[in-house]
Amino acid sequence: MTRTGVYPGTFDPITLGHMDIIRRGAHLVDRLVIGVTTNPAKSPMFSVEERMDMVRREVAHLGRNIRVVSFDSLLMDFAEREGASMIVRGLRAVADFEYEYQMAGMNQQLNDRIETVFLMADVSLQPIASRLVKEIALYGGEIRKFVPPAVADQVRARVEAIGRKGS
Repeated sequence: MTRTGVYPGTFDPITLGHMDIIRRGAHLVDRLVIGVTTNPAKSPMFSVEERMDMVRREVAHLGRNIRVVSFDSLLMDFAEREGASMIVRGLRAVADFEYEYQMAGMNQQLNDRIETVFLMADVSLQPIASRLVKEIALYGGEIRKFVPPAVADQVRARVEAIGRKGS
């Protein structure tokens, strides 16, 4: 039986922290499905299609057991459709744990056949958050320490495009 895991997120943009969790999560399962989702509480810099292309490009070298798809539904419904036995979630700090612990409990109530597995982000990557990467970029800061090089270029180009529209 193939063990499938789902790693969900908005990936707006994908960061080195996400990449760390993807690399490590892919070793835990036979097939890792990266679910790129919309989040009504967030206003994305990139469309779902752009984010999927970004994630696909960045994980292409990691092996054939990784698939990138979009979803716009309850996570547990998506995981069930993908045949997943686990949800992979990354943790950076105590604040993440409180939120993720609550979500894991709710998800367990929705479907107790799918386990949530938490992976601690590498210590050097723990402070990285997509939201902060975008904020740094919008104020002209350097983001190459936080995202893959091609992603940094895409974010910079998007920030410049936003700036041109605003002037």
